[in-house]
Amino acid sequence: METEIKNTAKEVLDYTFHGDPTDSSMLIIVGHGVTGDKDREWAVGLCEALEAEGYNSLRMSFSGNGKSDGKFADSTITKEVKDLKAVVNAAENAGYHRIAYVGHSMGGAVGVLAASRDDRIELLVSLAGMVETADFVKREFGDQKPGAGFMWPEDKGEEFPLSKAFVDDLESIKNILPKCEKIEVPFLVVHGDKDDVVPVDEGYALYQGAFEPKEIVVLEGVDHVFSGDGLPKMTEAVVSWFKGQMI
Repeated sequence: METEIKNTAKEVLDYTFHGDPTDSSMLIIVGHGVTGDKDREWAVGLCEALEAEGYNSLRMSFSGNGKSDGKFADSTITKEVKDLKAVVNAAENAGYHRIAYVGHSMGGAVGVLAASRDDRIELLVSLAGMVETADFVKREFGDQKPGAGFMWPEDKGEEFPLSKAFVDDLESIKNILPKCEKIEVPFLVVHGDKDDVVPVDEGYALYQGAFEPKEIVVLEGVDHVFSGDGLPKMTEAVVSWFKGQMI
């Protein structure tokens, strides 16, 4: 797929396509989490594994992240749902017959909210997906003042401001579980049991709140970003699941 994708704010979204551009059977869109982008190791590894098995995928950077247009301070789940819709629109216009979405962390919450209102997303995968959005803000950033502090400054420096828009949006959403009851597509939940950013209990809750057909894979000894041997474990789980959906 070689087309410029813009969101409703006319911001260009950066993406990388993997696969055969002449094959329009299915496109798997891959979205990242907070302070991430399309070039994170887990995203590249997953798309390469999917391509090796003959699946087309597109890893994207949400607006304000990576090389996409926009300001990071404007990044919220609500805005990223609109970004994802723009990519789904582009995939539909490009003639793809099936569209799937794989979201990591906050990108997982984006996927649940998007799929609850857009039936063009026919397959959904949550990787260490965020569920309790208000609790996440309190747990990770409760000691900082929105509009004055930064996200994880000891790790990320000062390039990721903690905006009031971000905090207000996650607190307003509170919990994405109520949206699960509106999702009637095959749903895979993958979570590491050593995740110290989004507890594995949220993965179990997401699975329990979803309708059939659904599946959960809990990876032993694996962290939030699927580092080390967590990457091949995650890619194997996701690729295997997609193989099972090809009917």
